[in-house]
Amino acid sequence: MVTETEVDVAIIGAGAAGVAAGRHITAVRPDLSLVVLEASARVGGRARTEHFDAGMGALDVGCGWLHGARTNAWTAIARQLGLTIDHTRAPWDEGGRKLETNADARAAIRALDEFFERVRSHEGTDTALSSVLPAGGRWNEYIHAVGAFITGAGLQWSSVFDLQRYDPGPGPDWRVREGYGALVSAYAGPLPVELQTAVERIDHFAADHLGLSTTKGYLLAKAVVVTASTNVLACERIAFRPPLPEKIDAASRLPLGLANKLFMKVETPDALPFDTHVLGSYRDRRTGAYQIRPLGNPVVEGYYAGDLAHDLERGGPEDAFQFALEELKRALGSDIGRQLSLISFSAWASEPHIGGSYSYAIPGASDLRKTLAAHHDNRIFFAGEACSTDRYSTAHGAYDTGVAAAKELVKNLA
Repeated sequence: MVTETEVDVAIIGAGAAGVAAGRHITAVRPDLSLVVLEASARVGGRARTEHFDAGMGALDVGCGWLHGARTNAWTAIARQLGLTIDHTRAPWDEGGRKLETNADARAAIRALDEFFERVRSHEGTDTALSSVLPAGGRWNEYIHAVGAFITGAGLQWSSVFDLQRYDPGPGPDWRVREGYGALVSAYAGPLPVELQTAVERIDHFAADHLGLSTTKGYLLAKAVVVTASTNVLACERIAFRPPLPEKIDAASRLPLGLANKLFMKVETPDALPFDTHVLGSYRDRRTGAYQIRPLGNPVVEGYYAGDLAHDLERGGPEDAFQFALEELKRALGSDIGRQLSLISFSAWASEPHIGGSYSYAIPGASDLRKTLAAHHDNRIFFAGEACSTDRYSTAHGAYDTGVAAAKELVKNLA
């Protein structure tokens, strides 16, 4: 319990960025006292692995893919921890297993490639991704759907410049069999983490210390690393005294989009192909993407983003399950309905200490990622996926910014 105490470094948030910052600081400056303050009851943030039932395997409710796996820091960490990297290709990677191979699917994917090329070649002022769509394009609805998966929001809300800058690193994309959330949690193991300790205010009037008001008491620190989500910062769940309006503005223009996952049990797993993928519809932006028996587990994982994810979250797990059944019946045949039963549906927008899934930049706001990442007064440092200019929306982008913030902090404390 935090009660009228003092440390050298306080880290706010035990997600990928906070864990990375904490591990780096303890490795290079073991003499510094440190605490990680986590508002929720668990470690991992938007990386969360669940074991819903015996035989289900590890299911990632949050991030699940090691994007840019060859240079993703979490790949090497997983190996160091003795976890298992699965090299099965993601459906969007070359060699990925897709069930749709008909002419319409191939035409839609060509249209998507052409859209990405227009994004890459766009010059001039920043604009919404929707403005890059061809007028009356036959596959525009499909591109809207993919755009929602990428940004967590609609193309009309998302910056062209931001997507131009996105570079998760060289693929392919891999998975951790024990779960991405389990990986982040295991890496946090040596850190002193205070769970259910929400930071409500950071006082930085004094020249020689920072004061942190938490739900478990008042804490003094010489430096702090803030890894709270942009939605938490934008609504000022953590207040700064004096205020830091440039941080609040940046966070509000780099909001969290939404992506939720639905897990369904397969009664007869052998009736469905192993680790394959199908899209609910190529002609409707309000559609889900479905991973069938991921890593061989007896489940189907549905993925929904943007407005559809918000609507399904408001409707609840049963609504999401019924939506999935209708889409899967059209894609795989009516018999699929007898194979599936509801396991769980995530609700990231309703997570009180997160409020969404991953950040996107509204048009004109991509440069604000640097503004958000900049430290204040050599004492308040910021990290998290939204602080990454090219690896935003990823757990390894969060890791990289956590390490960068830790290096700056150590340099300034020295």
